[in-house]
Amino acid sequence: MIELTILGVVFSALLFYGVPVSFCIGIATLLALFNIMPDVSTALVISAQRMTSSLDSFTLVAIPLFILAGGMMNTGGIALRLIDFAKVVVGWLPGSLAHITCVANALFGAISGSAVASAAAVGATLSPLQRKEGYDMPFCASVNVASSPCGLLIPPSGALIVYSLISGGTPVDVLFVAGYIPGIMMAASVMMWVAWKAHKGDLPTTVHRYSFDEAMKITLRAIPALFLILIIMGGIIGGIFTATEAAGVAALYTFILGRFFYKSLGWKALIKSTLDASVGTAVVMLMVGVSMTMSWLLASTGSAKMLADAVVGFSDNAYVLMFLFNVLLLLLGTFLDITPGLLIFTPIFLPIAMKLGISPVHFGIIITFNLCIGIATPPVGSTLFVSARVAKVPLSQLTMPLLPMFTLEIIALFLVTYIPALSLWLPQVVLGKVG
Repeated sequence: MIELTILGVVFSALLFYGVPVSFCIGIATLLALFNIMPDVSTALVISAQRMTSSLDSFTLVAIPLFILAGGMMNTGGIALRLIDFAKVVVGWLPGSLAHITCVANALFGAISGSAVASAAAVGATLSPLQRKEGYDMPFCASVNVASSPCGLLIPPSGALIVYSLISGGTPVDVLFVAGYIPGIMMAASVMMWVAWKAHKGDLPTTVHRYSFDEAMKITLRAIPALFLILIIMGGIIGGIFTATEAAGVAALYTFILGRFFYKSLGWKALIKSTLDASVGTAVVMLMVGVSMTMSWLLASTGSAKMLADAVVGFSDNAYVLMFLFNVLLLLLGTFLDITPGLLIFTPIFLPIAMKLGISPVHFGIIITFNLCIGIATPPVGSTLFVSARVAKVPLSQLTMPLLPMFTLEIIALFLVTYIPALSLWLPQVVLGKVG
């Protein structure tokens, strides 16, 4: 129990003073190790060994490849094709540019696997149009904030790959298929509020309709980009390749698409995408290494089991405990990005969920959904800052427009929590398994 106390106190104190999360976890874990291993050199060696061994995973190779693919999509003009396609799909609705934001974020976020990249690409493209047509820009920026994380639930998803690793090998293909309905629900919950605002007359009535020929032309330009989803998911579901191999296929296909088909991915853009992917990979891998070391410490000292027993002792009602999990994750998710959130909380909460008879796949979707909402909320909401910057609006003006969207997303979250079929039905139909 002392180790758990040290971890909690040191981590919280360092996070409060603005220390990067990976260093917070690493320092707290090391100090907890010193408590059980007075020999400093032994503790240092063990922590280094655990970090190294935790990164020796074929599954983790998928992360840099998906990051690279997302970077090439962003710089290679693929985002523009998807936004144009979104205009065809929902441009005829009142408040069309706000609806287009949601659909474009779902499409681009699903393909790139990055909420921040999605918020930046979609916001930068649509904000000038929204301002020109008289939209309330804080509202539009809030729509971008709330809808951009939904792509982290819709596969291919780097977040679900991280969860698969930390949860002890929950099948990635099942997690991917399980994320479709919750991801769509997250996007739809924002669109519901946009539709209500449009119905009240609070949004411009300008719509974006296309002739059949124009719609076909735009759709044909977008099909090669959309085809990437079919390649990845078809290959995984069909057993042609693993999620890691799918990431390699995605990177290669994106390069060919941007370089030779769309001819919008220059060598300078490719070099920039590669460098950005390298930096992003380094950040994620450091986070994985220190978090896996912390998980090993909690397991080896019995702290994780002790915590699980204490929580289960509080109540043996699964509905009550899942409510508490959601509340805790929503609160804690406001201070953590999705990757550290998954790495920290999965080893703690998953054993409790499994004791309650909750499927690891279902719990993976629940925790990811929670943290998706978290990355859109202050004080550490990455999509919040990006969306405000590209829309050129102060952060203070986003709070009130975001509240009703978050409320609807939380309702969707609780539906996913208490109706397991929303996560597990599709894998059962498509794959014939739920775990």
